[in-house]
Amino acid sequence: DRLNAEIGTNIGELDALVEEVLLASRLDAQQASPVTAAVELISIAAEEAARVGAELQATLASLVVPGDERLLRRALRNLLENARRYGGGEIEVFIESRAGEALLRVCDRGPGVPEAMRERIFESFFRLPGHAEKAGGVGLGLSLVQQIARRHGGSVRCEARDGGGSCFVLVLPL
Repeated sequence: DRLNAEIGTNIGELDALVEEVLLASRLDAQQASPVTAAVELISIAAEEAARVGAELQATLASLVVPGDERLLRRALRNLLENARRYGGGEIEVFIESRAGEALLRVCDRGPGVPEAMRERIFESFFRLPGHAEKAGGVGLGLSLVQQIARRHGGSVRCEARDGGGSCFVLVLPL
């Protein structure tokens, strides 16, 4: 019975890996075509935050960005899943609009990311030392977030959080 559960877990992890590899290669292969659908960022964030028990704080009732809803939802889900996996239990999502950009912050109270590695964590298959053994994942999640951000003319970065932890900041043009 334990063996069946382990097999099920392994199959789930392989399935997730294949899905992420396929999405990454599709994003690589497609030319950055202009994405024009109107995506309501706050409602997507509310749904995804509820999935992982995160708290959402938005300074606006609505915030629409041009984009691909499925991809933006995937980027946010990857950030939230990472926060849940490594982030010490307290996850907050902050959304604001500033200077023609939407800023979406996913913040946690985990061990944080060493400053020297805050760029490298967005590389495909890179994982922080010690994380591979205890948390699963293959090191594609943040790389996908960066690909999706760039596809939308935006960016993503990792910052230290005051009081401990990390904030991943997804910036998208309005």
